Amino acid sequence: MTTIRSVVSGCGSYLPEKIITNKQMEDIVDTTDEWIIERTGIKQRHIAAEGQLTSDLAIKAAKKALTAASLTANDIDLIVLATSTPDQTFPATATRVQAALGMEKGAAFDIQAVCSGFIYALSTADNFIKAGQAKHALVIGAETFSRILDWEDRASCVLFGDGAGAVVLSASQGTGTNKDQGILSSHLHSDGRYNELLYVDGGVSSTQSTGYLRMKGKEVFRHAVVNLASVVKEALEFNGLTSDDVDMVVPHQANKRILDATIRKLKIDPAKVAVTVHKHANTSAASIPLALDDMLKENRIARGDIVVLEAMGGGFTWGSCLIRW
Repeated sequence: MTTIRSVVSGCGSYLPEKIITNKQMEDIVDTTDEWIIERTGIKQRHIAAEGQLTSDLAIKAAKKALTAASLTANDIDLIVLATSTPDQTFPATATRVQAALGMEKGAAFDIQAVCSGFIYALSTADNFIKAGQAKHALVIGAETFSRILDWEDRASCVLFGDGAGAVVLSASQGTGTNKDQGILSSHLHSDGRYNELLYVDGGVSSTQSTGYLRMKGKEVFRHAVVNLASVVKEALEFNGLTSDDVDMVVPHQANKRILDATIRKLKIDPAKVAVTVHKHANTSAASIPLALDDMLKENRIARGDIVVLEAMGGGFTWGSCLIRW
């Protein structure tokens, strides 16, 4: 039986030039380099320049992904952009990317699932391709989280950074087995009961203001480890695979301790796990494509490899995507 698969044909990323190290954070808020590294593994974060928008970061990452895929904007049928920090309330930031790329056909829209946004966007684009509604789709995660941080809250402001990553998905024929190249499955979840554990205290209909990020870190940590391990197991079992079959895990880069605890629970070799949180911090929806691009540049992912992507974010939302590269 033949089936349509979404193959990753290109990947690209962009980080703003400005870097704030932990030592520099000591001058901004009551914290220390040692405390941040011990609790999070983070050593630095990239921060968007004044006037630099989420769309600006997304456009740069998108262009690199298109070049890597040997495609132009005219080849793209769909843009799905994951972000919690859009340029405007409306229109969608994806449409600004669409215009900047010179893409005049197809559709472009945003998805908001916070740190799980890229998984949600990837799954959405994959389903468009499997339905025959798109041949090539551009999937982007882009954030300027520095704009929603309370820089006096040392528990949260040290955790986040800005950046963007993008992939191009292209339709390909498969046989319907786990031997196919491309996205084999994606698994999405949410549970709105935990809103108060990770949220922004502002919004259009509530305060008519942007607000600041608020988080109860210990509770988020506990849920993250359980949910992430569970959703990776779900993806493996769905495809008749085990943790021994995994060649690379590209997790959302929230906190090194969360990464370590999740991998221990899954019994996966730490050498098979992408870790970029030390240099990027938590870039929310951008973190997985940023880490993915790093792994490709380091030649740590090869064609035929089993790659698992996983993330959890505010909502709570969480999900996984299993790909045979």
